[in-house]
Amino acid sequence: MKLVLIPTIIFLAMTAHAADDLSLPDPLKTLAGQKIVSSKEWRSTRRPEILELFRANVYGRAPVGRPAELTFELKETTETALSGKATRKLVDIHFSGPGGKGTIRLAVFIPNNVPKPVPGLLLICNRDRTNIDPSRKTKSPFWPVERIVERGYVAAAFHNSDLDPDMNDGFKDGVHGIYDSVDAPRSPDAWGTIAAWAWGASRVMDYFETDRDIDATRMGVVGHSRGGKTSLWCGAVDERFALVVSNESGCTGAALARRKKGESIKAINRGFPHWFCAKYKQYNDKENELPVDQHELIALMAPRLVYVASAAGDGWADPEGEFLACVHAASVYRLFGLPGLGSTSFPPLDHPLNSGHIGYHVRSGKHNLLESDWNCFMDFADKHWKKSQQ
Repeated sequence: MKLVLIPTIIFLAMTAHAADDLSLPDPLKTLAGQKIVSSKEWRSTRRPEILELFRANVYGRAPVGRPAELTFELKETTETALSGKATRKLVDIHFSGPGGKGTIRLAVFIPNNVPKPVPGLLLICNRDRTNIDPSRKTKSPFWPVERIVERGYVAAAFHNSDLDPDMNDGFKDGVHGIYDSVDAPRSPDAWGTIAAWAWGASRVMDYFETDRDIDATRMGVVGHSRGGKTSLWCGAVDERFALVVSNESGCTGAALARRKKGESIKAINRGFPHWFCAKYKQYNDKENELPVDQHELIALMAPRLVYVASAAGDGWADPEGEFLACVHAASVYRLFGLPGLGSTSFPPLDHPLNSGHIGYHVRSGKHNLLESDWNCFMDFADKHWKKSQQ
């Protein structure tokens, strides 16, 4: 994706008041005009309504949840991985449907010498497979397994292409070819590739729930860029994930569409026409007509934990728009008596906001997922998960 650099002196001057001229959809007002005043009303009325709006207009509708033909094959267990610090499990997650069969190849590293079950983080990897090399012959800061295990967390990852190749192939390959109807044309709200990848992360969660070494109630899903868009949608539709992490996800990820900064809906639909449902293209250059915006996607995580990360040199992802989406999602967390972001002022570089149930940081540097980002995610998890266990 294209990178646009922002001079640091200008970037640091950004503040939340830049959203004052935006007319954002109110996450606490139903389509019928009803004001939501309690967490019960949110869960029973408004949350399903917003989720449906995103399905119908943006990400599309998956035709299947957990398939009946879903199996887990433990291919390998190595109890002395990472110089004895972890147990490595390689798991094949098999699924099938009318159009064929598929497999998610999952790599899992579980810390040794810590109480079981262990919480952890699942990476939806959209980089080259060497970034999740389970042999650890090739190490990458994109997935710093050694550091994650050292911090006492499970490190798990799969490659998004196991679900669907990242190309505009007419939805013939991957899970679309397995589950889409061959007797009818695709509907305007049929699932795109982002939704397919998110569906795959949910199938991994199905596995986590069977592994006694893993605490499935304290698992986070992590994604970078297009993977960050995926992690947010996954967390919205699958409430089993206790933590959702979006790293530099930008347009149709964490950034507000109505700001029209960085990548636009039109640009992303032209560059990646397979990522979202067909109906989303109706909103090219018509952001204000979209019945939702991305602060409402973040709000769908409530009352669970969500963390959004930006980079100063990644103007294409609109860091301020990502921050403002977190600010405007906080009203839903207040329904649960929980702090959201805890600030409406844009933070200094490399100073994370992690006291509330919404976390955020903007770091120095360009569009990437670094070990320093992972440390921020784990600091956030430490603060909330370890406190809850005391």
